[in-house]
Amino acid sequence: MRSIWNGAISFGLVSIPIKLVNATENHSVSFRQIHLADGGRIRYRKVCEIDEQEVTAADIGKAYEDADGSMIPITDEDLSSLPLPTAKTIEIVAFVPAASIDPLQMDAAYYLSANGVPAAKPYTLLREALKRSQKVAVAKYALRGRERLGMLRVVDDVIAMHGLLWPDEIRSPEGVAPQTEVTVRDAELDLADALMATLGEVDMDSLHDDYREAVEELIAAKADGRTLEPAEADASGGGKVIDLIAALESSVRAAKQARGEEPETAGESANAPVAEVTSLTGRKKSGGTGAKKKATASTKKTAAKKSTPSRAPAKKTAARSTPKSSAKTTAKKTTAKSDTKSTTKKAAPRKRASA
Repeated sequence: MRSIWNGAISFGLVSIPIKLVNATENHSVSFRQIHLADGGRIRYRKVCEIDEQEVTAADIGKAYEDADGSMIPITDEDLSSLPLPTAKTIEIVAFVPAASIDPLQMDAAYYLSANGVPAAKPYTLLREALKRSQKVAVAKYALRGRERLGMLRVVDDVIAMHGLLWPDEIRSPEGVAPQTEVTVRDAELDLADALMATLGEVDMDSLHDDYREAVEELIAAKADGRTLEPAEADASGGGKVIDLIAALESSVRAAKQARGEEPETAGESANAPVAEVTSLTGRKKSGGTGAKKKATASTKKTAAKKSTPSRAPAKKTAARSTPKSSAKTTAKKTTAKSDTKSTTKKAAPRKRASA
């Protein structure tokens, strides 16, 4: 890989000669601008505003535009003479935990390669020190005409450097979050957790750019004179979500189907609890648990009576009704006897008087 910058890592009093190599590359498909009438390519020419003449790259310099519009020329010699210690040095200023670096600050990524045999020993020393401390190094360096902030960490057996934005270059998220008060229910959080668990982890190497592949296929078809059929629209659509619970449940089912799992439907799960439904028809307000127990007891008694022979109830009925009826009969007999005795006593003297 071709180096884009040569310098050294300043690690205290240790200097490590290194070469800076791009760690990433752009695979996006680039397009040219053309004239729609005849297909001619559109090019941008650099023209001087004063004499309206096209100029070459050798005739172009730098200048700073002042507030009044005047230009202040700045040469490369002026920039190189600045008292900048990081002009050709990556100066390590601190070692901090990786979690203390805000991912919003991450910028371009580079590999640092040891430049020459003498650099191998101090390069390995710094790499192993970073591994054992489980920290990253924060450094300052100059590249493309400006001083930058960087983070050094170990990737496999190589020291990598991520360009960092300065803290004052990170914008505040004020006003970005929803301004309305929203309440999230536990059921919605549970479904979101279930969806996250269903999606699970992913092998980053398995991800690829579907759009770039589609563009390349389109270009190949155009070159061969073929016409591609338009892709079908996604059935899920991007419509308005009315029921968040239903949308989450559908997402969990779709994620399980995508992973080759059988989504559980109503009644399919053997371990699913069965809900008991209690009819509320004819239920009295005063009836609670006690009323339910009484109803159950009466139901059991009725069933017991139905299963017992018919003679037994007759005896019970007779036994129950006998005391009342016998008491009434006894009372009547006693009354009759007392009446007869009193009548006999009264009638006897009358017979003696007539005699």
